[in-house]
Amino acid sequence: MSTLDRETLRKIRRIRLHTRLILDSGIVGSYHAAFKGRGMEFAEVREYQPGDDVRSIDWNVTARSGVPHVKQYIEERDLTLMLVIDISGSSSFGSRYIAKRDLAAEVAGVLAFSAVANKDRVGAILFSDEVEMFIPPSRGEMHALRIVRDTLVHPSRSRGTSIQTAVRFARGVLKRRSIVALISDFQDHGYEKGLAALRRKHDVFALHLSDPRDTLIPDVGLIRLSDLETGELVVLDTADPQVREALMPIGVEETQGALRQCGVDSVALSTSDPYGRPLQGFFKGRERRR
Repeated sequence: MSTLDRETLRKIRRIRLHTRLILDSGIVGSYHAAFKGRGMEFAEVREYQPGDDVRSIDWNVTARSGVPHVKQYIEERDLTLMLVIDISGSSSFGSRYIAKRDLAAEVAGVLAFSAVANKDRVGAILFSDEVEMFIPPSRGEMHALRIVRDTLVHPSRSRGTSIQTAVRFARGVLKRRSIVALISDFQDHGYEKGLAALRRKHDVFALHLSDPRDTLIPDVGLIRLSDLETGELVVLDTADPQVREALMPIGVEETQGALRQCGVDSVALSTSDPYGRPLQGFFKGRERRR
């Protein structure tokens, strides 16, 4: 990290501090409960205590000892979390406190460190309209910190977005059932079929990032705009309602509807609002439904 510029190092330190505060709030436990392991493994037998489930009584040990005993189990976890992170051109936009890419790095940090705390492996796929980087799953805080760093600084060869390409790549590299977190502003179409196919094999959820000015096109007359996805410069008349409608990106409601059709749980996060509470509420909601 010594080769990173001062601004990037400042961002990484801020993200690490912020993620620690959120992790201390109990989100690690919420993450653990939201994503169950593959089953339960027998651990030991102990004496029955008031409140224990009578269905867990070990009748053989109870008969031999003359004292009620119960079986105890531990969760057989051994999970892999794959972070699929959009670093396309539109992720560099932010009108308030941070850009969407910075928010993606923070959220990825919370998820990665939660996985580390639960002894899960975590990896990442950074994508634009192609796969820009693949970080194979591993354990440990330094590995999680590397994911945060690369999400912040890895240069994107392309400005466009292809969620379908990222989803197809994830399906190819994930050979066993995993948790997949798709982090994007979802300025894309045509990914629904591939995402639904990914969900049939893996536990997939989405974090939909947005900025308040994503859908705010003011009537200010003639303006020159640069498309963050294509780099194209155009001069447009914002006094024309049809022009403003044509400029409107894919909205939150439209994206949420598409994700529901895929059967993918999602939570909307904005660059203008704290994300800790909505993220924890999302995990708790998943836990209740399970």
